[in-house]
Amino acid sequence: MVQFPKKAIIIDGKGKWLIPGLIDAHVHLPTDGYFGQKLPTQIPDLSYNTQDIMTPIIANGVTTVLDLNSTMETFGQKKAIEKGYIVGPRIALAANINGGNGQGRIANTAEEGRTMVRIAKTEGYDFIKVYSKLNIETYNAIIDEAHKQGLKTIGHIPNAFEGKLEQAFIPHFGMVAHAEEFSKHSENFSIDDAQKFAKISKDNGTYLSPTLTTMVCIAKQTHSIDSIKNLTSLKYVHPLIQSKWLTANNYVKNATPENATYFDNMVKFHFELVKTFKNAGVPIIAGTDAGVSGVVAGFSLHDELELLVQAGLTPQEALNSATLLSAQWLGIDKQIGSIETGKFADLILLDKNPLTDIKNTRKIAGVFVNGKWLDKKKLNFMLADLAKRNTENKDKFDWKTMMSKRK
Repeated sequence: MVQFPKKAIIIDGKGKWLIPGLIDAHVHLPTDGYFGQKLPTQIPDLSYNTQDIMTPIIANGVTTVLDLNSTMETFGQKKAIEKGYIVGPRIALAANINGGNGQGRIANTAEEGRTMVRIAKTEGYDFIKVYSKLNIETYNAIIDEAHKQGLKTIGHIPNAFEGKLEQAFIPHFGMVAHAEEFSKHSENFSIDDAQKFAKISKDNGTYLSPTLTTMVCIAKQTHSIDSIKNLTSLKYVHPLIQSKWLTANNYVKNATPENATYFDNMVKFHFELVKTFKNAGVPIIAGTDAGVSGVVAGFSLHDELELLVQAGLTPQEALNSATLLSAQWLGIDKQIGSIETGKFADLILLDKNPLTDIKNTRKIAGVFVNGKWLDKKKLNFMLADLAKRNTENKDKFDWKTMMSKRK
């Protein structure tokens, strides 16, 4: 007979299903980076509440995220969660390094790239993200230095590799952050190209996080802004970001019939890529690119799991892509990713079996996050309160007005 402490909370799990907490391996948590590095004091009416950012994430059973453009503010969000001030997911931090001109971490020579990696390591970042404008020499140096510093690399395939994609797959390039990084190297979205890309990745040991949900959302927006307006999860997004998605949406602004057709075909090719990569033995990691217009953190991971199954993964494989496989790539599988004695209590209690229908990951009875139990009633209350306040404050935030304050 098991003996429980007198103050223990007894949870009736009869007829329910327990799975590990989910991992979204590609998010962009809102910070003042939205304002081109403007300081919070220069925009006094901005109000990003850390708990409000985290509530939709944990309410959907996402207990770990990899933020792929982290700033010092993201460190602050992470620390607030770790100290117990905020209920939120574990946050892994990636330093984004780009080339060309602009703000942020810019490197245009091999030595600059190595220096940026060393600085990121000193600052406490967990991963390095490579971006699109890096030249080849700098890209190679960043990945090499990251490995020397014990940091894995994830990111884009720089534009400099146009026509020579295979040269980007050097040792220690850990994961491609979008299926789009391959489709932009395919003129006709052919199966032959998909097979070629899969072989290159497999031979190099490079994982793929396809972010199917992002391109599906973008494709819908090229047809109509209604795809944003009709999002049932939009009310959980900060009013300022809602305004940006609805009034400063370049996917809608630049849409043409030809553009819409192109994105529709790209989506189909991304499904083919996932199927082909899976068959080739390339590990698939669940990530959403949450923060892109229409991609709502937390909710979007369930969208991604459903899309992965549509693309050819089994429900078990899709779950694995957002639990143990992700934890292994992140290097934290001894702490999370599966249900085992000695691991952290990051768990989801479901009302229905996700192995018979992946949509059942949405049937959440409760979530353990960092060992804290939040039942459905509590989660629903947190979401309802957030939606109510966002609705009440909707008229206080206008993206174009806010942007004018940068001048």
